[in-house]
Amino acid sequence: MDTMRERFVATATELLDHDPRVLVVLADITDSQFEPAAARHPGRVINVGIREQLLIGVTGGLALAGLRPIAHTFPSFLVERPFEQVKLDIGHQGVGAVLVSYGSSYDMSAEGRTHQAPGDVALLDTLDGWTIHVPGHPDEADRLLRHAVAGDDRVYLRLSGESNAQAQPVAPGRFLVARTGHRGTVIAVGPMLQPVLDAVADQDITILYAVTVRPFDAGALQGAVAASGSADVVIVEPYLAGTSNREIDEALMDLPHRVLGLGVGRAELRRYGTPVEHAAAHGLDAASLRERISAFLR
Repeated sequence: MDTMRERFVATATELLDHDPRVLVVLADITDSQFEPAAARHPGRVINVGIREQLLIGVTGGLALAGLRPIAHTFPSFLVERPFEQVKLDIGHQGVGAVLVSYGSSYDMSAEGRTHQAPGDVALLDTLDGWTIHVPGHPDEADRLLRHAVAGDDRVYLRLSGESNAQAQPVAPGRFLVARTGHRGTVIAVGPMLQPVLDAVADQDITILYAVTVRPFDAGALQGAVAASGSADVVIVEPYLAGTSNREIDEALMDLPHRVLGLGVGRAELRRYGTPVEHAAAHGLDAASLRERISAFLR
């Protein structure tokens, strides 16, 4: 199976071949993988170098010209470093673009803190009008990228090196009911689906699978809670813990409910290690999730 990054390059290259509005804007990252596309489409694959503020500025300018730019680099350089440009050159100008990151919260753990961005979704959530997709499989990344490019809105596509075992029949903007139960509801976001399924395989729990987290599918959650008869909700996110707690509270504001937000902790892990070790340290491996979810729903 190819990775989400490899699928992104293949799909974006195909979109360049068929949609004259599309351009790809890079900041050195993944530049070599786009060399064949750049040779076929001179001027439509733009590498601005290690200048992330310029990356977003150019993306905003292309969008103002009526084009559909795809900006790509690691999340710490796509959302965090040029956040002012994201806010002003895209949001304030009222234009749409597609931002595609790769590297997730700690996929590149060996590169250190500069390449870790667990707060990217929470940071974008301070801005209005962004759709945020978090696929859990390369096939889902392909579908969500095509859907994003076909529109004119502001979209953040968060790709990861981690992947679920199987692709799900996801629809952009909708949660998928992966399983039904009666002891509570667990929302698994993107690549967290597989650890959640492994963690609660023998438990009577409803599992919702989310690949679009903004806008939040409040209707799906309300329906799951009504069907299960329990207003206890756990959300497992592959980024900063608690990022979507507010969305759940608003969706269930007319019901007495409890929410447990699991994700990457705020405390910085001052070590390298592997992504698997980081997941365990943040309590996001299957064994830790089983213990934490069971204790909350007990």
